Amino acid sequence: MKKVFLSLLSATFLALGAQEASAQTPYRTAIGIGIDVGDGPTLVGPQIKHSFGGANAGNAQVLFGEDIVTLGVDYSYNQQIPGTNGLGWYVGVGPQLTFVDDDRWFGWDDRWDRRGDRTFFAIRPAAGLEYKIPTAPIAFHFDWKPWWNLTNRSSFEPARFTLGFKFTIK
Repeated sequence: MKKVFLSLLSATFLALGAQEASAQTPYRTAIGIGIDVGDGPTLVGPQIKHSFGGANAGNAQVLFGEDIVTLGVDYSYNQQIPGTNGLGWYVGVGPQLTFVDDDRWFGWDDRWDRRGDRTFFAIRPAAGLEYKIPTAPIAFHFDWKPWWNLTNRSSFEPARFTLGFKFTIK
């Protein structure tokens, strides 16, 4: 009897913990399109966001532009805004590799000697809002995501933003 009671008690705590974790994020996984805009070129490509439970999530994207390919992953801390139905905020950070052909990103060809193709390593912090439509499997996000290049004459570009349109999967 004691084993059955302990098993039921453990199952109850696990179920309540899972319910609490799902209450932090309105979906488990989402796939869609990301658009990176601001000073410099506009980049577009696929992205995936996955909740690891509670407030923790990861996001990965591959973005393409004219002579540019960017690979990035981010960790984000997510919270729903109390009193709203589907609106939340998040902050995060992650590394990014950008492959540029002919130094044409952000007009660098005017400031640098022409050296051909380059690879840049950057850190990208993010702060934004995400809205999950309660009655549909669709979510949108908008964030401020500056580009802090740590290689090839380090630079910081604060005027970068991302938009995302995602299909959510429970």
